[in-house]
Amino acid sequence: MDLIIKQFENIKSLINNSNVKIVAVSKTFSYDHIEPLVKHKHVHFGENKVQEAKSKWHDIKKKNPHINLHMIGKLQSNKAKEAVNLFEYIHTLDSEKLANLLAKFEKAANKKIKYFIQVNVGSEKQKSGIGIEMLDDFYYYCIKELNIDVIGLMAIPPNDGNQSIHFKNLMELNKSLGLKELSIGMSGDFQEALKYEATFVRIGSSIFGNRV
Repeated sequence: MDLIIKQFENIKSLINNSNVKIVAVSKTFSYDHIEPLVKHKHVHFGENKVQEAKSKWHDIKKKNPHINLHMIGKLQSNKAKEAVNLFEYIHTLDSEKLANLLAKFEKAANKKIKYFIQVNVGSEKQKSGIGIEMLDDFYYYCIKELNIDVIGLMAIPPNDGNQSIHFKNLMELNKSLGLKELSIGMSGDFQEALKYEATFVRIGSSIFGNRV
């Protein structure tokens, strides 16, 4: 068995829940490196740069229309149109300006994207995300004014040893909005995230190995 498939199946066995979706974080890896997982019929792949994703996946998706691409990096406004055309999920919705553009390009492309609102759970100045105190207003603006499909919340907690507290806070915020999906957990902490009802985990190095 290919090492990548073996590592992927190991992650699956640790999760042991068919309702939890593994977003295989393929950013920076060549298509040749991730191809075994595509041939294994895995569906969800994560990229953090629009241009890299476009060059890597544009032709592959034509041959594999079942693939869902997830934008998991910060999305610049000037890349919003390309992102709508390329991705099925965007995990990093974090401003009204971006939401307005995405809604506009969705209509033009006649395509509905599934969105996660990124929340800055640790109030870190260097990180993207909506502040907790602004979340309710932003969520209702997105769904009522723009009619975009927000399916859940996403966060990258601070590396402060308090992941459980941050995951719990995000889970409770998600429930307060009546949202069903929750994008938390990466290679180093996905098992902890599962305790707090994660439904999408974003896993790269534990599947594909370390990035060079």
